[in-house]
Amino acid sequence: MCDNMALIEILSPDFTFSDDRGTLTQIVHGGFTQINAVFTKAGKIRGNFHYHEHTKELFYIIKGKIRFTAKYADITEEYEFSDGDMFMVNENVRHTFLYLEDTYLVGLYTKPVENPDGTKDIIQDDII
Repeated sequence: MCDNMALIEILSPDFTFSDDRGTLTQIVHGGFTQINAVFTKAGKIRGNFHYHEHTKELFYIIKGKIRFTAKYADITEEYEFSDGDMFMVNENVRHTFLYLEDTYLVGLYTKPVENPDGTKDIIQDDII
């Protein structure tokens, strides 16, 4: 260890967003790509069939229960996931979450959804 190196570094999340559904905290952006810790209240919806052109998403349910719907072309698949379940969503797959219970989950991204030019790899469909 270098003499002038601190033992710890106090950091802040990249951002935190809160609304009536709960809180999303982006823990890191860069290096590991992107990791989000998400809490959502029962009965709320996130996603509204958005998709990512260049990013795969892996989700790990810490605690809670969701109904996850994925759409690609004419194919629709619906799943229920709960504590300890993990799944990955491929690029260009539209998806949405209905939270059946208060839920804590972690979302990991193969590439950050925020681009250096300020645009985002988040495409919102009109499908609800």
